Formats: sequence, structure tokens, C-alpha cells
Amino acid sequence: MNMDSVFSLKNKTIWVIGGAGYLGQPVVKTLVELGAKVICADVNDRAMQFISSAGLQGVEALNIDTSSESSINTFVNQQVDVFGVPHGLVNMSFSSTAKTMEELTGDDFNRVNENISGTFLLSRAAGTLMSENGGGSIVHFGSMYGIVSPNPDAYEGLGMNKNPVEYGAGKAAIIQMTRYMAVHWGKQNVRCNSIAPGPFPNPGVQQKHPEFIERLSAKVPMARVGVQHEIAGTVAFLLSDASSFITGQNISVDGGWTIW
Repeated sequence: MNMDSVFSLKNKTIWVIGGAGYLGQPVVKTLVELGAKVICADVNDRAMQFISSAGLQGVEALNIDTSSESSINTFVNQQVDVFGVPHGLVNMSFSSTAKTMEELTGDDFNRVNENISGTFLLSRAAGTLMSENGGGSIVHFGSMYGIVSPNPDAYEGLGMNKNPVEYGAGKAAIIQMTRYMAVHWGKQNVRCNSIAPGPFPNPGVQQKHPEFIERLSAKVPMARVGVQHEIAGTVAFLLSDASSFITGQNISVDGGWTIW
């Protein structure tokens, strides 16, 4: 077996939704380095700004609103017309409020969890095309908080709410959706897996709340929080032929957070 080729993404078209985010950026960069043709999509021109500032070549930067079915359909149709059926889809989109459970309204909950519907619609469209085209790989993004509950002690005294309930509920739903789709398209060689990131606080949070980072680190068996680029390798693995017999799995990239 040629290990260089089994991990290569050369000549593969990959859609990365939410690719301009904190964790999305290293994913896009890694996929480009591995030879993929990347379609990076995000909201409000964020993808264009990221690709321009990073100076990336061979990446298409586009807008998408995953809360809008028409936006999703337009995106899918346009990309297929120009670049053909994708070999891979990475959906890193998310939504949440900063509200406590007591403050959260039904409208808030439903609005945030349009992300479940958006993930379903986009993955169904891409997966159906892949199933008619010999196969492909879909990578959803869950969260450690789709598996376990936030520990309130970590957030105490910071003036910030613990990770909100609607976010975790939505991510848990996406992890289950992953299993369903893996079974649905298994015989058509369309693999569907999810990744559950652990604590990956952005630099602003790390700088502003060092005591919070210490508390998070203390709850990780590896005794530290995640570094931005440490998600990208798992994404690339799940898109590559190196993971050709892996489907329906939720892989925690959390330094061990969810094992105790």
C-alpha cells in the first residue's frame, strides 16, 4: 500500500461549510496542502475575507446561509454545475445563544436549531449525489457537549453562561443523524462520520480568561486545551482513503475530556 496516496486528497473536490471559522481555517489550509480542490463557504463574506488574508490559491470562497433551504439548494446546484459532484463534504456550521436555560425562549431554541435542518438538507443533497456517483465522505461536526453536559464549576465567577442547552442538544442530534446517514448510504459507498471537538477556546477567550483556561485544562487528561490546528488532521483522515472502512463513527478530538 502506498501510504502517500492513501492519505492524499489530490484531485478531490471538498466542500467545507463554516470554513472561515476558528477551527475551519486550519481545516481548509490542510486540505489544500493535501491536494484537494476546496470550496470554502461561510456567511457574510467571511470566506472571501479569510481566503484573501491567508493568500490561499486554488480555493473558491463563497457565501452560504445554512438556515435557508433556498440558499442551500442554490449553493449545491451551482457547485455541481461548475465543479461536479463533490468527493467530500465537511459541515462545521453551528449556532447558539449566550442565554441561560431560564432565559431561553422557544423561538430562540428553534432558531438556533435550524442548524440541524440545514445540516440535514445539505448532507442529504450531497450524499444523494455521491451515492449516484460511486461514493464519497461526509464529515459532520458535533461537540463534546453533544455527549456530556458542561460542568458549571468551570464557568463560575466569569460572568459568562456555561455552554447553552440548545447548542448541545443540536450537536447531539447531528451525531445521531450521522449514524442514520451512514446506514442509509452504506451500500452506495458514501461514508458519514462526525467529529466532536473538545475544549478549543479561541485566542480572545484564552487571553481574557486565563483562569477559565486553567479550569478547562484541569479537566482534560492531557492537562491542556486544544490547539487550533489539531482538528484538521482528523478531518483529512476521514475524507481520505485511509479511512475507507470507517463510517457512522463519532470521533472525539478532546484530549480525553469525555473519557472520565
